[in-house]
Amino acid sequence: ENPFYKEFDYLLELAKKYDVTLSLGDGMRSGATYDSNDRAKFQELLIIGELVERAREAGVQTMVEGPGHMPLNDIQANIEVMKKVTRGAPYFVLGPLVTDIAPGYDHFVAGIGGALAGYFGADFLCYVTPAEHLSLPDKDDVREGVIAARIAAHAADLARGIDRDIDNVFSKARESLDWTKMFSLCIDPDKAKLYRKKRAPTEDPRACSMCGKLCAIEIVNKYLQGN
Repeated sequence: ENPFYKEFDYLLELAKKYDVTLSLGDGMRSGATYDSNDRAKFQELLIIGELVERAREAGVQTMVEGPGHMPLNDIQANIEVMKKVTRGAPYFVLGPLVTDIAPGYDHFVAGIGGALAGYFGADFLCYVTPAEHLSLPDKDDVREGVIAARIAAHAADLARGIDRDIDNVFSKARESLDWTKMFSLCIDPDKAKLYRKKRAPTEDPRACSMCGKLCAIEIVNKYLQGN
């Protein structure tokens, strides 16, 4: 039923000729969390593993696309099985979306799943916008989706011991209430600056309006400095 599957060897010839990397999508990925990791999905993973091997034998690079809608407790097994049957092919996941009931907030849903997927070995995170399942996204939706995916990817990297220095530098800037430094390290400095500008502190300009003159960091710094 799938001409691309039927003519896969011919596609490999073309990919080899033009130095194309194939992205092997999964048509059986779950469209609802209820169907996560069902028999059809795992059977398809085995077939994708075979296609990856055929591509490698033909000298063609591949990556594999994954789920999809999937509860948190299914993510680790899905990634580990995929990595096993494809012998470590790069894995690209859409989310995963860990609940079905949050239209308008699916960028958060995907970020939660993406962070866990990245921790368990996913290699690429596909961003999901707030408009997912509702409408075509606009540029603001795209921006929100990309930021959520970047946060998820960084959280996964932290858990894997990657790129931790930036968080340590940021924490030291927060300790010294160095707002310029903090903004320069933010994933989204524009939004951070906007919040600080709109709700500026009135009691202590070095602190924020959450605590004002009762800022714990400011109090401890003054104490340690003997003030």
